[in-house]
Amino acid sequence: MTDFYFDAATGLSLDFGGLQKPLDVTGDLAMLQKALEDMQALEGGAIANPDEQRMVGHYWLRAPKLAPTPEIAQEIEQVQAAIWQFAEQVHAGQIVGCKGQPFRNVLVVGIGGSSLGPVFVSEALQSPADRLRLFFIDNTDPDGMDMVLGRLEPELAQTMVIVISKSGGTVETQNGQVEVRHFFEQRGLNFFANAVRITQKGSPFDTAPDAEKWLASFPMWDWVGGRTSVLSAVGLLPLALQGVDCRELLAGAAKCDELGRQLLEENPALLLALAWHSLSGGQGGTAMAVLPYKDRLQLFAKYLQQLIMESIGKELDLAGRKVQQGLAVFGNKGSSDQHSYVQQLVAGPENVFVTFIEVLRDRENTLHQPVVRDDSTSGDYLQAFMLGTSKALRDHGKNSFIITVREVSPFNVGMLIALFERAVGFYASFVGINAYHQPAVEFGKKAAGEIIELKNRLLAELAKQPGVFQPSGVWAEQLAADPAQVWHLLRHLAANGQAVVKGQAVLEFACIEK
Repeated sequence: MTDFYFDAATGLSLDFGGLQKPLDVTGDLAMLQKALEDMQALEGGAIANPDEQRMVGHYWLRAPKLAPTPEIAQEIEQVQAAIWQFAEQVHAGQIVGCKGQPFRNVLVVGIGGSSLGPVFVSEALQSPADRLRLFFIDNTDPDGMDMVLGRLEPELAQTMVIVISKSGGTVETQNGQVEVRHFFEQRGLNFFANAVRITQKGSPFDTAPDAEKWLASFPMWDWVGGRTSVLSAVGLLPLALQGVDCRELLAGAAKCDELGRQLLEENPALLLALAWHSLSGGQGGTAMAVLPYKDRLQLFAKYLQQLIMESIGKELDLAGRKVQQGLAVFGNKGSSDQHSYVQQLVAGPENVFVTFIEVLRDRENTLHQPVVRDDSTSGDYLQAFMLGTSKALRDHGKNSFIITVREVSPFNVGMLIALFERAVGFYASFVGINAYHQPAVEFGKKAAGEIIELKNRLLAELAKQPGVFQPSGVWAEQLAADPAQVWHLLRHLAANGQAVVKGQAVLEFACIEK
């Protein structure tokens, strides 16, 4: 039994005292041993994703010497060196924008793993000393893109654009690239002179006709999945340009990986995965609230949603049996956001457990902090609210545990990323699923393509019958399509001026009874 883990060298601790039952690290030694062996095989280059016949090697990014071949190790080191050199040249004004001016901003265009990790780390480690400001376009929402581009317009010529797409076929990223390029060209600026791309060698993006026009290119590898790509060029390039100490970020992840290769009570990631397994019973249907008590870490839960839910949310296990595994993740920051959901966490259903993230150092300058009340600082109260909420949960039969780091630094953020990445792998081994593929993600993408095809057929039908007013259900019947989808399409087309009949928006008849 264990209820506490502490590593004196790093200051990382996991306090499981808020669990209703202590963790039993000897209850299923075979399961734990298999998880360690599976992880060792993974790091050794085993085919971990049989669907795509590829290795999974994000661990090599912070320890290239562990890569299964010298070629892979050398390529990792060469890419990292190229990133450091590129960032140094940009900071020194040796690489400039399309009008010969130094860069002041970086706009990252990507989605999912190409944005969630970088934006989390960027906000966590932002500083007045940052060399460049980072902005993100991570959706195909036109209004959202307009807001970001509007903020950048006064310094657009001094804005570097980093477009990230592993395959080159990610629709949202393609749309963002087209929109940003259009925005540049409308203002008479050369988009490519300011644009950098990150993609897999040989992808359609890599071999596009405009390949030679880009300011620079950096590779992704097929053995790095999107949700574990933040310590590849995907995250390292924009973060290095921002001014983050990326070497320390990698060092923190590497150190946590070392701890994650220890046995039983000495392995924090194994203990974390064991806690998930104990609290979920190894079954789907459980939720985890991630509550970092630090404003800088407020996006951690959003980042973990993809890392955990895309990895663990699986319909089938490795034997092909229907298991519907999953661990739902939600949360924000304490103590402000605990007002939103602590009532239910304490008094509601028992299908949720809480992961508190504690940061010991309250602020950069801890000298001469004001006493706000009761001989206490604001930081004292922040900790008190966290510990008080933990006690309230425990007193009401609910489960929680506390992960603590000394401060928000590149090293500690790297540790937190590596801790959860490895815990995901261990948990997947416990329950016998493949944590490194995501077949269900493609279902929505395929359906979206079919909707676009239907929209185009609908527009063609409207053009063939100008002036015809009829219920959306009739249009749907003519197209052999779902009436509800046709109704929604007509409303959207009309609202954006894309479908007009005799000067009157289709909206006037799209809303007729379906």
